[in-house]
Amino acid sequence: VKRGKSDAIDAAAICEAVTRPTMRFVAIKRVEQQALLSLHRARDLLVRQRTQLINGLRGMVAEFGVYIARGLARVIGFAEDILAGEVLDLPEIASEVIHNLCEHLMALHARIRWYEERLKVVAKEDIRVRLLRTIPGVGAVTASAIIASIGDGHQFRNGREFAAWLGLTPANKSSGGKEKLGRITKMGDQYLRSLLVVGMTSLVRQTKSHPERASKWLTTLLERKPARVATVAMANKTARIVWAVLTRNEPYTPHTT
Repeated sequence: VKRGKSDAIDAAAICEAVTRPTMRFVAIKRVEQQALLSLHRARDLLVRQRTQLINGLRGMVAEFGVYIARGLARVIGFAEDILAGEVLDLPEIASEVIHNLCEHLMALHARIRWYEERLKVVAKEDIRVRLLRTIPGVGAVTASAIIASIGDGHQFRNGREFAAWLGLTPANKSSGGKEKLGRITKMGDQYLRSLLVVGMTSLVRQTKSHPERASKWLTTLLERKPARVATVAMANKTARIVWAVLTRNEPYTPHTT
């Protein structure tokens, strides 16, 4: 855009941009994709609210010497006990506040479960979601989020473009003829990137507990790199597999060698 921002200059910049051969454009989403994406956006909003509420509740009861162990299941168990009638040795006002927070937490948790069940129903109905679920570490939530965001994936020329769009590729910091790659860019869709990384984290944990089920590539990677580095590398590789499965419209078939 040239100096002196105005409507005419903006229009000229847009006309100049659309004529460039290397310009990339955002694919238009269908109404069905937007509807499915609304499920994910609402679920993500409530999950963040639940996390904030849990942190606030744990901090509040800790002020009175009551400690809740980390983990969603432990906090939900604490809230269920409070609502079932468990009495803490606290002042009356504090007990009422904690009881109300526990009620709010259980209501949020139930609403999140509703969204997750609704996503599972969508996952069973969409054939593309079923194809993506054949990939190790990709569940119903991740698969449906990918379909809602990119559709059939044909707007990307290859799997690396899709991985770069997610911010899973290393930043290029080469200079003076020296090749140097940094950390992942984190420049793309944070929601999809986090879902893939969480899915691969679960896969790494399964690999440690059941090494006989793991791929040779992942086992070798874990021997050379820390678990978090291996997790992000797996997310990068899985993004490329996702693109291949979508564009070829075929289920994932692991290499036997």
